[in-house]
Amino acid sequence: MTPAEAALAALMGQGRGRLLAALIARTGDFPGAEEALQEAAEAALVHWGRSGLPDRPEAWLLRVALRKSIDRHRRSARAGAHAALIAQLGAEEAALDTAEEIPDDRLRLIFTCCHPALEPKTQVALTLRTVCGLTTAGIAAVFLDSEPTMAQRLSRARAKIAAARIPYAVPGPGEWPGRLGAVLTVVYLIFTTGYAGGPGEEARDLCDEAVFLARLLDALRPGDPEVEGCLALLLLTHSRRAARRDAAGQTVPPGRQDAALWDAPMRAAGLAHLDRAMARGAAGPFQIKAAIAACQMVRPGPDWPQIALLYDRLLSFEPTPVVRLNRAVALMECGDMVRAGGELTALAAELAQYQPFHAARAEWLARSGRRDEALAAFAQALTGAGPADSAFLRARIASLAG
Repeated sequence: MTPAEAALAALMGQGRGRLLAALIARTGDFPGAEEALQEAAEAALVHWGRSGLPDRPEAWLLRVALRKSIDRHRRSARAGAHAALIAQLGAEEAALDTAEEIPDDRLRLIFTCCHPALEPKTQVALTLRTVCGLTTAGIAAVFLDSEPTMAQRLSRARAKIAAARIPYAVPGPGEWPGRLGAVLTVVYLIFTTGYAGGPGEEARDLCDEAVFLARLLDALRPGDPEVEGCLALLLLTHSRRAARRDAAGQTVPPGRQDAALWDAPMRAAGLAHLDRAMARGAAGPFQIKAAIAACQMVRPGPDWPQIALLYDRLLSFEPTPVVRLNRAVALMECGDMVRAGGELTALAAELAQYQPFHAARAEWLARSGRRDEALAAFAQALTGAGPADSAFLRARIASLAG
């Protein structure tokens, strides 16, 4: 790799989202911005390879991308209608020569990618592509789609943003709470996709990408308790990654993990973010989930009574079957088998196709002494389980059968 290629790869890998956000902020053209940035990157390979790196490579790329946008508008059949925009872009290009720093518009980019007009899968894919800079092939692998299918999804999303005139802006105070929840949910979905061990782009860990996005939101919107709570949740969960599986490849629940394998600095950072968030006195779902993650890491064992109370509180924000299932597991761990069993029975129809439900029910049956029913439920739980969870379930089956 030549020095020019190495410099461009580093810049596009780390700063692509920042550059794209700055370009969209100036042109208002979401679909055209990516094309212009790609053309600028191709020009950089030629120019930097011949003349060496410029003093400010990021500004150089943005300036060239703006020129590409101006040229595109001039070649357009509606060039006359774009005269004011062309003049404005020319002024923006000239201003880059004297600007000491390019403003960071990534917060606007994130909110655009996570606009409620786009379906959740598209929100996640577009965020990974534009803000994180993953390739279309890498995102397709995450969703088990073909690359052409994912390319079409991304293209339709950009076209919808343009056609629906979705504003490239951070929502106003009245919209902020609802819109922020959608953004944090996308970040959390990216993390859980990586946590589940789905195939992703080589050398791009989706958990790391989600942590990057949460840190970015915290930097761009400091002092928001839910952003801090989301970041705390991701850090606490991610700090356990080295202890999640044993030597045989089986899933190890947090309460049974070797705490010496946890990333201590990451755990400490997560707890610090959680403490700051809770001190603000505005509890929200991500703060509660982070508190649950912290309680799971208490030693000598998880604080299950506190976890059960936290799930009670979480239900007031997210009254979903999955939260109720998690509360039932906490009740079971507290020894309240009657209430746990009643909740599992009530959830049977809604969660009939949800693999973790069958694993939880199997464990409840085993602890209730209903061995044959537990064996059948564990066998059912194997359907749809990943390799590590399957190994754990098979070990439980072997233990019961023995």
